Amino acid sequence: MIAATAVSTQPRIEPATLEDMPQLVELLVALFSEEADFAPDRQKQEHGLRLILEQPNRGRIFVLRTDHQVIGMVNLLFTISTAEGGLVVLMEDVIVHPQHRRQGYGGLLLEHAIEFAKERGFKRITLLTDKISAESQDFFQRHGFHFSTMIPMRLVFDE
Repeated sequence: MIAATAVSTQPRIEPATLEDMPQLVELLVALFSEEADFAPDRQKQEHGLRLILEQPNRGRIFVLRTDHQVIGMVNLLFTISTAEGGLVVLMEDVIVHPQHRRQGYGGLLLEHAIEFAKERGFKRITLLTDKISAESQDFFQRHGFHFSTMIPMRLVFDE
């Protein structure tokens, strides 16, 4: 008798791979469609993802996946802080597919990112969240993040 293979229905968090690219791009398009500062551009999103996935010393992308699809992601970029005297993380692109929100998956992704950073000796995680989204701000505060007196400023170069 052949034993049936168990099918996992519980989403799991894993490092993203290049094979995940189409689903990652779709998540980023959804995210940037919700944000005032960014406009979705599939080609740019794929290029940025590829830069991280092909060079893990730049950062890590973790996905929340079921057996059939990627339903969430978090992007951790590595840099050095002279203020902290060591490596720090810039966290970007925390998103859960709209059909899977409000089930605790965003919290699981965030907790995984925090544990990853702690275990590897990073000194800090910094993130940007939408100023107009109290819901996003509350979410990050519930997970230990607090407001900084620093404010973001940008210089964007046209292509």
